[in-house]
Order: sequence, then structure tokens, then C-alpha cells
Amino acid sequence: MRRWVFRRHSNPWSAWTRWLTTPLVLVPIWNRDWRQGAVVAAWLAANPVVFPEPRDDKAFATRAMLGEELWVVRRPRDAAMASNAAGMALGVLAVVAARRRRLGLTVVATVAEMALLMFYWRQMAAYYDENHGTGNNDAAEVA
Repeated sequence: MRRWVFRRHSNPWSAWTRWLTTPLVLVPIWNRDWRQGAVVAAWLAANPVVFPEPRDDKAFATRAMLGEELWVVRRPRDAAMASNAAGMALGVLAVVAARRRRLGLTVVATVAEMALLMFYWRQMAAYYDENHGTGNNDAAEVA
């Protein structure tokens, strides 16, 4: 199941639209509207599977998502783990700020989270480039 989801989520349209959805996650929290939350949640659940598998792995976003799949399976203790943790902390800060309706902090935390996510994607693309097709990846991990 993981492999099927990552193959489809590695479509650049899936990766980029999900990244662009980041600020929309905060709208239902800010507005305290569960219906908006349901729409955003449905989109986040459907996004990784509604796009077809990409034809190749040349796109940056494709390599980042496939690198993340390898990384998630192995969970090396590296700089990417710190980037991921920091991004999650910024996401929590953005949620708390949105809940308290502190616009400036919500915007700053969200922009910082999205920027850090781009850094994380660079790390994942590099991880993919270093580990895919070099014999460093176990076929069972990606099958």
C-alpha cells in the first residue's frame, strides 16, 4: 500500500498541490468551521492518490517524494530528521497561532514551515539520488 501511494504522490502535481495546500489547513482552524475542515481533510486524504504515477523520476518533486519513501523506511538519524521535526514544530505553532487568531504569527510560522519543507524536499531528493539504483536500496523496501 505504501509503495502504491508514494508512486502516485510522487507525481509533481500531487506534491506541489499538497505543498500549496499548507496555508488552507489553517483556514478552518481560524474560522472554527468544521465543514471547511472536512473539505480540507478530504483533499489531503485524496491528494496522494488522485494523480497518476509519473512517467519518470526526473522532476525534483518526484525525486523528493521517492526519496522520502526510502528515508521513511530506513529512518536514518540525519539532518533530514531535524528538518522534519523543526517543520512539524512550526506547523504546530501555526495551528496554535491560527486558533488564537494571531495573524502575524500564523503567517510567519506558515511561511517558515513551507520554506523548511522545501529544504527537507531538497534533502529527500538528494537522498533519492544517492540511494536509488546504487545497490544501497533493498528491493523489499521499495516493492
